[in-house]
Amino acid sequence: MFSKSRINEPGAKPGESSAPASTETAKPATPPAAAAASTEARPASAPKPKPPASVLSSDLTITGNLRTTGDIQVEGTIEGDIRAHLLTVGEGATIKGEVVADDVVVNGRVVGRVRGLKVRLTSTAKVEGDIIHKTIAIESGAHFEGSVQRQDDPLSGEGGARAAKRQARQAAQAGEAAE
Repeated sequence: MFSKSRINEPGAKPGESSAPASTETAKPATPPAAAAASTEARPASAPKPKPPASVLSSDLTITGNLRTTGDIQVEGTIEGDIRAHLLTVGEGATIKGEVVADDVVVNGRVVGRVRGLKVRLTSTAKVEGDIIHKTIAIESGAHFEGSVQRQDDPLSGEGGARAAKRQARQAAQAGEAAE
């Protein structure tokens, strides 16, 4: 039948032809220009797209601590501390433990301390515990029982009790050094 000329292939001698074509269809090779264009379209240093929030469903109960650099949406019950980038507490959710996140949105119930750069209690929120924040918003209708303290760095972990203990310890050490 037909044969393919190998004149333009490297190492081929003029007049040589290749073996008959196989009945299988071969995948076309990606031209070098197309390969270069695809790497130019997406530079290697481009940041990865942000993954979607992890959703903990309403039928889920977790006993233990959760830690992530991503986002969490809680619809179930958590008995333990949570640390995340963005934490959204759903209307039917209950968290018993400390919450630490850059952004905290409470629609449900939290029993424990809340620490965040931005804390928002919606009208359906019920919080029993202290809130340490940089900025806070409390909607009309939210139930809140505890104290509110503004700090420039609420995520540092130095809450009121810890800071008081640290200051007392430093004062005691300073007194010992003066003697």
